[in-house]
Amino acid sequence: MTFHHHDETFAGLPVTEFPAGAATGPVAWRVSYDEEDRSDEPVSPGFRAKFETFLTAHGATTESLVIGPWGYAAFDRAPLGQLGEAAPRLPALRSLFLGDITFDECEISWMKVGDVSSLITAFPLLETLQVRGGEDFAFSPVTSGSLRRLVVQSGGLPRAFTAAVLGSAFPGLTELELWLGTPDYGGDTTLADLRPLLDGTLFPGLRRLGLRNAEIADELAAAIAHAPIVARLESLDLSMGVLSDRGATALLAGQPLTHLRELCLAHHYMSEETAAAVVAALPETRVDVSDPQGDDEDDRYVAVSE
Repeated sequence: MTFHHHDETFAGLPVTEFPAGAATGPVAWRVSYDEEDRSDEPVSPGFRAKFETFLTAHGATTESLVIGPWGYAAFDRAPLGQLGEAAPRLPALRSLFLGDITFDECEISWMKVGDVSSLITAFPLLETLQVRGGEDFAFSPVTSGSLRRLVVQSGGLPRAFTAAVLGSAFPGLTELELWLGTPDYGGDTTLADLRPLLDGTLFPGLRRLGLRNAEIADELAAAIAHAPIVARLESLDLSMGVLSDRGATALLAGQPLTHLRELCLAHHYMSEETAAAVVAALPETRVDVSDPQGDDEDDRYVAVSE
């Protein structure tokens, strides 16, 4: 799997492209500039100008914002500074998605992003932050009493990034989604790095947990089978990784999962028999075991890497 299409909705709102779209009600505005700028400026001049026009037109009322290509993301850096500087002109912003970029616009591993925690600092009332990136993708420990949902999409999440997220103070966080990826693209986050999260000592309000796109999916499943955090979750998502019969069997042999409303294991390497056993064991839970990938142990890949 890779990103073939832009998101059509974000934060519960339809995404409307600026300036082509016509908004007939609340929308998530999408600002993009899909052209390569060759200049000495750190941010694409074309994107900078277009975003300035957007701010003038809609900045005061925008609640949800999607940033698509900011030039050619393999060369032009993400406009983190411009976004931060624009915070006073975006007083209503509550949801932000940085990096709604398809593979033909730029591969995820090539995207030059930077330290995205600066967005939380710049927008202290932000409730949802979704970020996508690969090269120079970073996070620093930060505090926010407003953040409710954090989604980090990557083909390889560095352990330093993961440690900084888990070292942050988000007392109101209810949903956390980390795409761990593969070491081939910098994803060196280990099970040990995730222990503070799985032990349930962080983010007391967390109800939805996604540890997706993981090459260590089997190890994660075995750990989650006994992880204290599971008892307070409503939704668990281990999709897009290389989960096999080994991990699924360990998951079922652990603590009860019948309290879960949702369990997503899509894009997996389970046998038909094991996938059916998971579904049968949780009759009151919405279990997704779609997109089976086969059973060749030497040919297993996460859904998103390059």
